[in-house]
Amino acid sequence: MAEVKAIFIKCGNLGTTMMVDMLLDERADREDVEFRILSSSVKMDPEYVEDVVQTALDLAEDFEPDFIVYGGPNPSAPGPSKAREMLAESDYPAVIIGDSPGLKVKDEMEEQGLGYILVKPDAMIGARREFLDPVEMAVYNADLVKTLAATGVLRLVQRTFDELIEKAKEGEITEDDLPRLVIDRNTLLDELKDEFENPYARAKAMAALEIAEDVADVTVEGCFMEQDKERYVPIVASAHEMMRQAAKLADEAREIEKSNDTVLRTPHAPDGTVLSKRELMEDPK
Repeated sequence: MAEVKAIFIKCGNLGTTMMVDMLLDERADREDVEFRILSSSVKMDPEYVEDVVQTALDLAEDFEPDFIVYGGPNPSAPGPSKAREMLAESDYPAVIIGDSPGLKVKDEMEEQGLGYILVKPDAMIGARREFLDPVEMAVYNADLVKTLAATGVLRLVQRTFDELIEKAKEGEITEDDLPRLVIDRNTLLDELKDEFENPYARAKAMAALEIAEDVADVTVEGCFMEQDKERYVPIVASAHEMMRQAAKLADEAREIEKSNDTVLRTPHAPDGTVLSKRELMEDPK
């Protein structure tokens, strides 16, 4: 039986939350963890969120998770606020994954006893009907996930939850154990100093995250502030072009590391130990 159990709740969509559980068991061979995933899909209105969170809490009575993770856009919105309220009142340690608007309720989340990971480059999509169709949605998310992955953001998320899992193995998780982390381009200087050996690769990754973070300002303008179709359609289209360029820069950063055979890889062993390697043909240790 797994040593550590967790429930992941996904309401709405973020690049980070699409991947978060898979980051922790990338080869599906970890023996120390067991996860359950519940989702309202892209809906994040209060009635949808309340239903799926309550379902998770009902499941928790039998599953007995060590912690619960709620992830989705804008933790300050009505639906996510209801999720925070319900999880804060529950008996389970909880972590909120969100994007830049979550900064507005960062202090409130701390007062609620919740952990949080706020990923500022995990930017809102250009959700205008004249522009966004299923293919455009998929392309945007592919660019977004590549940006977050190739710059090291998703590795930091992985590392953060791996640390929480290790604390759960040592005993019951306390509020002080929960992460309280804001990720932006400066994260590469502060938390991910070893992600890139080449300084130009690091600079490209930082530029990618800066562009991705700015995408959110552009999409908010195009989706909520501008009401003239002749203006908001090109605005949201430009935001998607920005994310495309961010993904290209992130890819270039990784290609530099590949050309030097210095790509950092941190696979999990079956017991959950995080291994590490740089050279392609070496064994992870």
